[in-house]
Amino acid sequence: MTQTLHTPPQTAAAHHQRPFIRDPGRWEKESSRALRTGHVRDSTCSAACQPVLVHERTSWGWLAWTVLADGTLPEVPHQIGVLTPSATRTQLLALRWLTRRPAQRIALYTVPGSLRFSAAAVALITVTAGLLATRHGVPIDVALPTMLLAPLLAEHLPGRMDARADEHVRKVEGVNACRYLQRLATLHTSLVQAAAGSDRYELRRFAEVGHNLLWDAAGPLRTHDTRSASENLITRERLMLQLVDQVTQIIERTAREDAVDADQPREPGRPLGSYPPVFRRTTPHSMPSAPPLKGTVLMPQPQPSPAVRTPGVYLLFAHEPYYPGPGTQEINTTVVAADSLLHPQVRQPDGTRIHDLLTQGRQPSEIIPLATLTHELGGGDDWPTVGDWERVTTDLLQLVRSGDCDALSLGLSEIARALVCTGPHSHVRLYDATADGFIDYGPPERAAVLAEVDAFLARLVTEQDLWPGDGLLAPLARPA
Repeated sequence: MTQTLHTPPQTAAAHHQRPFIRDPGRWEKESSRALRTGHVRDSTCSAACQPVLVHERTSWGWLAWTVLADGTLPEVPHQIGVLTPSATRTQLLALRWLTRRPAQRIALYTVPGSLRFSAAAVALITVTAGLLATRHGVPIDVALPTMLLAPLLAEHLPGRMDARADEHVRKVEGVNACRYLQRLATLHTSLVQAAAGSDRYELRRFAEVGHNLLWDAAGPLRTHDTRSASENLITRERLMLQLVDQVTQIIERTAREDAVDADQPREPGRPLGSYPPVFRRTTPHSMPSAPPLKGTVLMPQPQPSPAVRTPGVYLLFAHEPYYPGPGTQEINTTVVAADSLLHPQVRQPDGTRIHDLLTQGRQPSEIIPLATLTHELGGGDDWPTVGDWERVTTDLLQLVRSGDCDALSLGLSEIARALVCTGPHSHVRLYDATADGFIDYGPPERAAVLAEVDAFLARLVTEQDLWPGDGLLAPLARPA
């Protein structure tokens, strides 16, 4: 089966197809230095020839270009390095260390090999300092080891540091492998630039996913050519193209919304939130009423019969915050497919009963907050007749974190999280010290939160729905 891949945005087409596209003067400077101090690759180069590389650093790694003898710009990098995702400060320093300028070496004609210029300089300095020290009374058995050890460290320590830094980077070489990874890097750069110019969580998350795709693709490319790893590489490229396409849609939609907002006078007010999902900064009181949205009962609308079980429903529940990894966004709310309640690792029969309640009389693909179920159960008075929702949601979160089911993990702002934890007709009041008064958030703001979650989930499940897990139990039997 063939699938059509979307064309990437034109703004991303030029990135990394030539060295230093956004700073041509930098290439002129670096290539001139290489012409003066290094070897220029030409037709006489053998396979063992090691040309001087000009490194173009990026947020995710580097592209190393060679200077061609005819003065033309290289089309394919000689080497591409991908830094591990979610890199620490130490690992970022390792990236700068690996992309430093090549060390100058001094040829030794009496013995084979060469010596680093820095090692020779250190040797000269330490010998001079050692002789002066001995003249001033420093014992020779102290000065001599220092004079010998310092040049050795200057010669061999950089190699050890290179090996240690290489543990955090995957390097790809070879024309075919670099050409493929260069294409992925071109797409990923558009994600990085979109995230850098926006505070939307979706865009930052897409950039993080793109970095992970680069890292995963660099793995097989280090030991396999593109043909032997073609199936996995095509899958990753398709995912990257989908990310770029979704980012383009988000940017276009945001531009249209901003144009509409610019035509309408608005009062300054406290934003609904600045964390994922990121909502447009609007004043709660002036926010237009949203149409009927998932998990809300804002106006009468036709509903399926309560006796009919609706497939494709989702459960949204808040929980104690956690961090998936170092330096990652806080996760405090999760959306799972309703059928995950039927997983054998979830407390039963409580999960099955909540599943039955969750899927009665709903709309297809509807997101139901746990607080909506509480509202429908007499404000929570009837939960004991259904099941232990706290134990069930704890088990669901454990399933998500162990990878036994799919989920949409969110880091909602304080107000957004409070709104989805209240009933569809409840209000949340927040004291604004600037205005010395309270701001009221109610059903329209709750609807806006759910609309953002719905939009993000819809993009996530465009091709494949959330996987509820394996070995699911049968739902409760419904009377005929």
